[in-house]
Amino acid sequence: MRFRRSRCLTCYWHDGRFVLHPYPHGTPTALHPAATEILSAFEGWTSPGDAGKDLAHLAPESVEEAVSALTEAGALVAEDSARAELDEETERNWGAWAPEAPFFHYATQDVYDDFPAETDDLHGTSTAQPQPQRLEEAEPDPALFTGYPHAPRVLLPRRPLQPDLLAPYAQVLHERRTHRDFSPAPVSLDTLGPLLATAFGPVDFIDCGRGALYRRTSPQGGARQELDTYLGVLDVTGLTPGWYHYNGLQHSLELLTEGLSREEAAHLCAGQDWAGDAAFLVVLAARLKRMGVKYPTPRCYRVCLLDAGHLGQTFALTATALGLGPAQTGAFRDTPLAEACTLDNTGHTPLYVLAAGHPRPDQRQAPPVATTQTFAATRILDTGD
Repeated sequence: MRFRRSRCLTCYWHDGRFVLHPYPHGTPTALHPAATEILSAFEGWTSPGDAGKDLAHLAPESVEEAVSALTEAGALVAEDSARAELDEETERNWGAWAPEAPFFHYATQDVYDDFPAETDDLHGTSTAQPQPQRLEEAEPDPALFTGYPHAPRVLLPRRPLQPDLLAPYAQVLHERRTHRDFSPAPVSLDTLGPLLATAFGPVDFIDCGRGALYRRTSPQGGARQELDTYLGVLDVTGLTPGWYHYNGLQHSLELLTEGLSREEAAHLCAGQDWAGDAAFLVVLAARLKRMGVKYPTPRCYRVCLLDAGHLGQTFALTATALGLGPAQTGAFRDTPLAEACTLDNTGHTPLYVLAAGHPRPDQRQAPPVATTQTFAATRILDTGD
């Protein structure tokens, strides 16, 4: 029988152990790092006997034993087996994003709080899932709100959204579009204030059993509210261009650094020129400990990403209702953006960038309407043939 190294395999150190972690359904296995030498002998379909020629310093029975252990763990796959077929299919489907995206997806799949027991076996196989370090129970929860008490601040007007000035809900849903063409007209504080309060401010406070939490207009995992809001102001009446933090508790903007050019905004958004034409950018940054102190499982990073999406949708709908053109992007330069927002990019890191401004009447970058020729060139329905 011939074997091959799994194409869906990640190796890492965890708690002083070298771990082989095949996915989607392999077993995280603690082995001696020398196992990588054996895996390298099975880059293509190879029998243990042929692999032994490249591993002449190892006894044949040691190679056979290692092949058995690595196959059981999923690091090696046997030719014509169901696992080999799954390995090839996973590589086909995830190849463009491998290894980071598929590993994150599958390593956090089917995992929540029910971790299996740990093991101290450093040289043999281990069925224990490498685990996050749980925070000490005595450690207090992080503060509900982030604040910069020594920063200059602008108190925003506390004017609620006026229903008679807003478009009806159904109209807002159907008119929401991502805008890339903005007019040079500045956004007023009377518009920005209600937008920030509605999308990112607290609505009410609840008792979670160990203290208070607050809720927003968007669902957030466990009401942890781990996402903070930072603004890159380009053209807002009454505000100096620069980077601000939105203090939801005080409904204020705290000035972190002055100065933000349109060229810099475009550069931070991975060279997208439209970002420099917006009136302002919004950076949603995760303060990881707020989520991790209650949910010490890596799966919950997924929840942080989902939470950012919830806030982004509420922002887009509210901006549309206020007559603004919203935009959003996952393409940005993480490290310089974190520096601009004064984030450490370790426990406090950017996840999502939003933007808004007054839309131009003629949306030059808007995609054209699909025609009969468009549909003729489109495979619309998968019939299974």
